[in-house]
Amino acid sequence: MFEWERRYFLIFYGGEIRVMENDNAEMVNTDQKTSRTQERRFPKSYFMPKPVNINDEIYLTITEISNRGDGLARVKGYIVFVPNVKEGDNVKVKITQIRPNYAIGEVMQLD
Repeated sequence: MFEWERRYFLIFYGGEIRVMENDNAEMVNTDQKTSRTQERRFPKSYFMPKPVNINDEIYLTITEISNRGDGLARVKGYIVFVPNVKEGDNVKVKITQIRPNYAIGEVMQLD
């Protein structure tokens, strides 16, 4: 076989690259991430238990107003947005949506 006839094949296989020369396989380890499935797609807070559940009715004190104009309250550090309230209101809220970092509730009763 002549030198110019030598062929090299790079085959990606299960996190490693196989260098093939005339059907002789040699394993070359790569430290790079091999696929998107190995990357972390969700933040850890996504899977942590939330202090509120959907349809919970809780009493909150609105401490701030968000940039969107909704009231903002916290339950054990977890943010709850409540529309149509102002800062300092004590309200009874029904939780309608749960997100990884916040919840959205609607006003049931204004005190």
